[in-house]
Amino acid sequence: MSRKLKKGYFVRGEFIAEGSERDLELKAELKGTTEQSRTDLKRESTELQKLGADLLELRPELLARLALSDKFKDAILDAKRITNFEGKRRQLQFIGKLMRQLEPDVLAAVRAVLDEQANGSAADNLMLHQAETWRDQLLADEDAAARWIQLNPRTDSQQLRALIRQARKDALPDKPEKSEKHGGAVRHGRAYREIFQLVREALSAIPDDDLRPGLDSYAAPFSPAREAS
Repeated sequence: MSRKLKKGYFVRGEFIAEGSERDLELKAELKGTTEQSRTDLKRESTELQKLGADLLELRPELLARLALSDKFKDAILDAKRITNFEGKRRQLQFIGKLMRQLEPDVLAAVRAVLDEQANGSAADNLMLHQAETWRDQLLADEDAAARWIQLNPRTDSQQLRALIRQARKDALPDKPEKSEKHGGAVRHGRAYREIFQLVREALSAIPDDDLRPGLDSYAAPFSPAREAS
């Protein structure tokens, strides 16, 4: 079975494959670019190659948001199916080539969704921050549970209050010397984590627009004036 020949050319006896890093370097030399420019091109090519490989791990709903061609999407699906090491390497090189052909706005969108998968969306991060704030307020303020239940009437009030009592109990050392031994660190148990989970699940059901900073009901459990008093 004959092998398909790669497209390329020879330079001083060396075969240069089209689209390879060496090909980019030689083309840069022909254009009269500087050594720094060739280094930048190589660095950019390596980065795009890695971004293309990262697309294989992107969640389907995030991948669907990208304006990629059917050819590009098929290349990603093929790369996921390939198990042979050399075959996968060649497919990833092909994806890297497609990455270099993307328009700047599409490339920016690729970076954005990969960052969102790695670090969470702004809405997700805000929700987690507010869940932590509510948990801390529920444990620190006697009136916080009543306010939370008022805002979230579906909450099992008995369960919440029982978790608060247990979390406060867990935070107290059995003996004063234990607190001194651990540098005054507070011990958190299961109830502490379950309060956070309860609050997070409730906040996740709220539309993102209602979780924007500045809304009194969820962005800040208590007003600055009350907290300062």
